[in-house]
Amino acid sequence: MRRVQKIASAAAADNAGTDLASSMLAIGRRARDAATALAHAASDTKNAALMAAAEALRKDENDILKANAADLEAARANGARDSFLERLILDPARIGAMARGLEDIAALPDPLGETIARWERPNGLKIARVRVPLGVIGIIYESRPNVTADAGALCLKSGNAAILRGGSESIRSSTAIMSCLHAGLDAAGLPAGAIQMVPTTDRAAVGHMLSGLAGAIDLIVPRGGKGLVARVQDEARVPVFAHLEGVCHVYVDGSADPDMARAVTLNAKMRRTSICGAAETLLVDRAAAATLLGPLVAGLRGAGCEVRGDREVCAIDAGVVPARASDWPREYEDAIIAVKVVDGVDEAIDHIARYGSSHTDAIIAQDTAVAERFLARVDSAIVLHNASTQFADGGEFGMGAEIGIATGKLHARGPVGLEQLTSFKYVVRGSGQTRP
Repeated sequence: MRRVQKIASAAAADNAGTDLASSMLAIGRRARDAATALAHAASDTKNAALMAAAEALRKDENDILKANAADLEAARANGARDSFLERLILDPARIGAMARGLEDIAALPDPLGETIARWERPNGLKIARVRVPLGVIGIIYESRPNVTADAGALCLKSGNAAILRGGSESIRSSTAIMSCLHAGLDAAGLPAGAIQMVPTTDRAAVGHMLSGLAGAIDLIVPRGGKGLVARVQDEARVPVFAHLEGVCHVYVDGSADPDMARAVTLNAKMRRTSICGAAETLLVDRAAAATLLGPLVAGLRGAGCEVRGDREVCAIDAGVVPARASDWPREYEDAIIAVKVVDGVDEAIDHIARYGSSHTDAIIAQDTAVAERFLARVDSAIVLHNASTQFADGGEFGMGAEIGIATGKLHARGPVGLEQLTSFKYVVRGSGQTRP
């Protein structure tokens, strides 16, 4: 906790006698200076920082839990929903997972300096495309304190400086986690400006970040609700990795194995209802409705999930709530799911195209041709066959962790891990060639 107090005191001193704009510009300058150092830091040095930070997370577990308890108490006093609290809460298992995530990132190959492609021209010029860091990345996120560790670690390993602006509801937890990241930087001899947290809950700080901090920020990554993402996209003066809401679908085809369909659907919805990879809509092929629809609905309701269905779904279970038009494009982030009967895979694809958010969608089917049609035609960042949508996660993809799921199509799409946080440059080697 002493490191937490030290950071809070330093932040207060840094802001004393200055306005918010000056404070934010100073953060940007420190990040830009640190980015120059990180771009050339040895892999072993970055890895040592990550390993030391992981050790600090475990050592300071009690302090982090106390900070999180204070955040939770404040959130409950403000009437936060259970789904919101689920995202905010930390426990020993989640802190341990954060520490392991840092260690997993340390174990991954360093992407910097990797030659992506190389070729030689007829005139003898040798050209290589080589990975380089993006520079300074601003991450704006809500409620999830674990993003502090994941985002800071991924930026560090990929040679980028990070400016983190967490939500006011998780400020104590994020500050406690940040102290562990700084302990890692100190242990490895890396500049503290490599990972910084905006030391205020003033929402005006977000506006300063979106302006680019006088050219200091190269990329903004928003991770939160539709309102946050919309503001970032509207106001940002720097490139943005969009992380839109997760309106994720599971389509159960007529060829689906019944036991698999029940198990995958239940996991996709109920494993963790608050994450962006949780299924929000279940589409059932009319060819399977007679045998599968009843058990699927019963399984969900038996697990405590509210089912909102179309007319056919309501007809098979009196406990189903009639779905409204607003239910189909909705991200519930709660134990609620919309269920609809469709005429085969093509209607399922059309429904997803109309109501989905291009995040993650799955098909349960034994018919390979149907599955391949779904995988080819559903235009989402992640498509799955016979697997839960809850696998939409950078750690599950072997990336160690992720900053978020990018749902756009430029530069990065899907889990944003180390490679997605890099760009490239062309290195051209000659022997005195001149252009005629």
